[in-house]
Amino acid sequence: MVTGDVIIAEAMPIYLDHNATTPLDPAVADAIDRAQRELFGNASSVHRFGQQAKAALDDAREQVAALIGARASDLVLTSGGTEADNFAIRGVVEAADAAGRRHVVASAIEHEAVLNTLKALGRRGLAVTLVPVGRDGRVDPAAIADAITPHTALVSVMHANNETGVVQPVAEIAALARARGVPLHTDAVQSAGKIPVDVGALGVDLLSLSGHKFHGPKGTGALWIRRGTALRAILTGGRHERNRRAGTENVPAVVGFGVAAERAARGLEVDAPRLAALRDRLEAAVQVAVEGVHQNGEAPRVPNTSNLSFDRVEAESLLIALDLEGIAVSTGSACSSGTLEPSHVLKAMGLPSARVQSAIRISLGKGTTEAEIDRVATVLPGLVARLRGLGRRTPEPARSVRA
Repeated sequence: MVTGDVIIAEAMPIYLDHNATTPLDPAVADAIDRAQRELFGNASSVHRFGQQAKAALDDAREQVAALIGARASDLVLTSGGTEADNFAIRGVVEAADAAGRRHVVASAIEHEAVLNTLKALGRRGLAVTLVPVGRDGRVDPAAIADAITPHTALVSVMHANNETGVVQPVAEIAALARARGVPLHTDAVQSAGKIPVDVGALGVDLLSLSGHKFHGPKGTGALWIRRGTALRAILTGGRHERNRRAGTENVPAVVGFGVAAERAARGLEVDAPRLAALRDRLEAAVQVAVEGVHQNGEAPRVPNTSNLSFDRVEAESLLIALDLEGIAVSTGSACSSGTLEPSHVLKAMGLPSARVQSAIRISLGKGTTEAEIDRVATVLPGLVARLRGLGRRTPEPARSVRA
């Protein structure tokens, strides 16, 4: 920017909202572009154009399945994590209805894709039990087990929370649910591509993931279904996806999804510890420079996520102040932005209202640098101090009152 004869250098913007979505990986963008130009055939067609598209679809399915240690044939491609969650819940509930099993157990910190689906089904007679979490952000497996009844059709507990990054004890919960003959669904949208995810080790029956959370294209996702799990299709029409999800596949997007999954798996050993170190560096610097800051959610966490509350500061004001400095963070889930409701996740953890209202989420990505983290650590204390100063009220002088 030029002011008179003085040139003022503007800082490059810093994106720290990767839990909402991630920038498209250039290699993914190139793969999508090639597929859009070369793979225009319908993957259900028997001619060479269709079979070329189907081969690309199969390759991408293998790449995505490898990210979660699964067989490609057990993966159903969807339009994203929300559809995958809906398919898992609605599909299992509908299949279990004939047996009179109309009850679902879930944690109170699930993503809106799960919670709002359960609310919608609740209006149609489904019984729902939401299990709270501790102040550390983790759900107690025993509490989930205690909530299961003979009428329970499904348990749904997310793998990593989208607001706090806290990793849930899914493997332990899966074992308890299996002992009671109840399938377990886990929303792994915020863990896949960030930490090792293996469906066999987790012991789950259904797992959801989404491409745009690990530098893939929006509008791509998948539901892994353990063989033998009873569920009904919620999209009917053609025989796509082995009769489990009707609709012509978006081949270019799925190709990009596959490339993103392969690159996420390949970079996991390097990216995860690097991001954890950067996150810890930021948290340590902020806690030294700012009084009255609280970390929400304890280890284990996914390596890229930090949720911090600042005493006597409104989160929305801090978010705007950071944005004016070219730093993008969030106040929670992107899917609930624009609402005035406080975080249901932090409320479920039993945190005080003031702490809930002052919380921001900082989520790093593979492009995040040490220099960016250091700039945030430098800028943030001053903004907090300024906002706290604005919050002070100077008492008005007492006025005399005439009789």
